[in-house]
Amino acid sequence: MTAHARHVVPPAHPAPPVLEVRGATLTYRSGAVAVIALHPLDLTVAPGEMVCVAGPSGSGKSTLCHLAAGFERPTHGQVLVNGQAAHEVCDWSTVASVPQQLGLLPELTVGQNIALPAARAGQTWDGRPDLLAEWGLTGLADRLVGEVSMGEQQRTALARAVVLTPALVVLDEPTGHQDDDNVERVLRAVIAATRRGSGVLVSAHDDRVLAAADRVVRLEDGVVRRPAH
Repeated sequence: MTAHARHVVPPAHPAPPVLEVRGATLTYRSGAVAVIALHPLDLTVAPGEMVCVAGPSGSGKSTLCHLAAGFERPTHGQVLVNGQAAHEVCDWSTVASVPQQLGLLPELTVGQNIALPAARAGQTWDGRPDLLAEWGLTGLADRLVGEVSMGEQQRTALARAVVLTPALVVLDEPTGHQDDDNVERVLRAVIAATRRGSGVLVSAHDDRVLAAADRVVRLEDGVVRRPAH
């Protein structure tokens, strides 16, 4: 157990889940062959809860993240965010994600990338020195994202994901480009996002991320094998 492991007392009247995965499957075709990427799966994430999806490469972790973020539609079943089909949600204040490819805009600076959800929502960006400091990006706001390291780019994408305190944050391997010190920084910031009320679905190999989660769901070949605690 790490210093980030949490013991959460359930509320007397639990809020409805922000993410509901109901019997969702995903099948795609490879030539004439139908490949099942995800077998029927049920999962919920509550407000203020961090749920980690673990498993070997190819187990379906990224597939589940893509469904939750609305990048793909389930072949069968439902994936709902605040009661709405995830693929129909276009509001960064409802669901925000950080895929492994990060999705940063190279023509924008670090600060402009972080501010993008706020700008699209018609909100004023004041530089948010608190957010920059939380993610270890102080002094980098005016640099183009191509001028900073991969670890700093990943933290820029993470800061962008939480800037509007969305109902659901979906993170696919959020510590993949981080050194040990910055893994700890990322975990602190993600836990802070849950304390502000966001539900977090995160895929990870890193045992430190698993230890920080409220629940862990383990996948293998697109099938839930066993939940931990």
